[in-house]
Amino acid sequence: MFVVGIVGAGFGYKFVYNKPHRDYEKAKSDFSISGRELFLQFRNSTPQAGEKYTGKVLEITGQLSSVETPDSLTIAVFKLDEGMFGDEGIRCSMLPNHAANIAQFVGGEVKLKGYCTGYNETDVIMEKCSITN
Repeated sequence: MFVVGIVGAGFGYKFVYNKPHRDYEKAKSDFSISGRELFLQFRNSTPQAGEKYTGKVLEITGQLSSVETPDSLTIAVFKLDEGMFGDEGIRCSMLPNHAANIAQFVGGEVKLKGYCTGYNETDVIMEKCSITN
């Protein structure tokens, strides 16, 4: 019984815990959509948009409003509306190798690809984003 437990733990470590992470920069997009359309779909029908886009790799296009750098993160911000508590839109956490280049697109069109984690009632959240244009 002890030997079976040790072998099971070894397999668990090798195939589950030590599993390689998905490369979102090279991943194929599940959807290509404008940032404004994505935001409006989440705002107007959150459950349906969440079911369709959450957990998927999206390629979004839009005008980049600003770049925020809290701590070691770089977040690209698409401001699409002014809400009661401030700007609303899409927030994209950039991959480290794309973080330095995103600032050059502020005020202009940019196409980003990343993993959509959902909507928090003010912003669509995307992670592991890369510049594709």
